Amino acid sequence: MPKRGSAPLHGEMLMGTLDVLVLKTLAIGPAHGHTIAHAIERRSEDVLQVEHGSLYPALHRLEDRGWIASFWGTSENNRRARYYRLTPKGRRQLEAQTNRWDEIVRAVNRILRPAE
Repeated sequence: MPKRGSAPLHGEMLMGTLDVLVLKTLAIGPAHGHTIAHAIERRSEDVLQVEHGSLYPALHRLEDRGWIASFWGTSENNRRARYYRLTPKGRRQLEAQTNRWDEIVRAVNRILRPAE
């Protein structure tokens, strides 16, 4: 349930947004898919809902690009799970995408909140 009174966003994220959110989540440390989704939801105060149908293709795409790497480990439920970690190339990509995101936010704000 969203804490801020707004409906959670399902499939409404801008293209590429999920990728940068995954990279940022993995900058904290390795995690498996369920943990990544839950972390994004929790840190967005449940405004962003990550569907597994979107998350796993994103993880595969990021791994194909060399921005993350995967390995097998044991989850907190003592189950075998595939974990993901950020690579040095992914860390550079995260910085570039964060800078680009800031640029987009400033541009949109100039349109939505023009100086009078």
